[in-house]
Amino acid sequence: MAKNIGVDAAKLAGLQIDQNQKLRNGQMTVSQMEWWLNQTTEMREGLASGELIVSKPILVEREYSNHSWNHSWREENGVIYFLVTSDGTPGPDWIKRLKAKGFQIGDYTKSVLCSPDFKPTFGVATEVAILKGILFSNNDRITKKICNEAERRNLVKPNLEVACFIREKFTDEEIEAMGLWWVVTMHEPVKDSSDDPYLLGVSRDDGGHWLYACSVRPGLRWAHKCGFAFVFSQVSSGN
Repeated sequence: MAKNIGVDAAKLAGLQIDQNQKLRNGQMTVSQMEWWLNQTTEMREGLASGELIVSKPILVEREYSNHSWNHSWREENGVIYFLVTSDGTPGPDWIKRLKAKGFQIGDYTKSVLCSPDFKPTFGVATEVAILKGILFSNNDRITKKICNEAERRNLVKPNLEVACFIREKFTDEEIEAMGLWWVVTMHEPVKDSSDDPYLLGVSRDDGGHWLYACSVRPGLRWAHKCGFAFVFSQVSSGN
């Protein structure tokens, strides 16, 4: 035991010397040290292992219909725009976080949130674009053609966590004001134990306040009151 304490003390002394040298050289700031120490143990472990991505939050400046980003969302030609910034919340913690705010979460949704496909990021600013169902004819409102249209607009598939931020960001009343009943996040589908693909979405149907998982069947025609969430950009530490 005494030997281990001696080894740890030596390591700590070496780290303190290295830390002081970096402070003097300007390679580290006191604010950065304070930020690191204020993180939870889980957050520090996730950052150290590379499971979380760190980025400086950005504000994407865009102008649509002579409005600014002061509003929580805006619509232009059947597309709804807004910003979200990730905070490193793991999928299981989203279950507790959303339920504490009165949102409903089904069993399939919980399995998606707890799957290894859910990989949270930290500090990633994302500009979301929701394509409203009214942009497509009834015959064209299928997943393949919706994704083709998104690609034509230079939109890409979002991270799974974007569905959680959409649910938290907007009340059912705001979703109604958008002219929608459902918002499906068009991330890479997550397969269940039966190999059926699922997407996460937000719904004000069936009592409302839902974060739900919907099965993406081949050839499925979506309702015209459905919106489809893609993203313009996600800025990570590599940019």
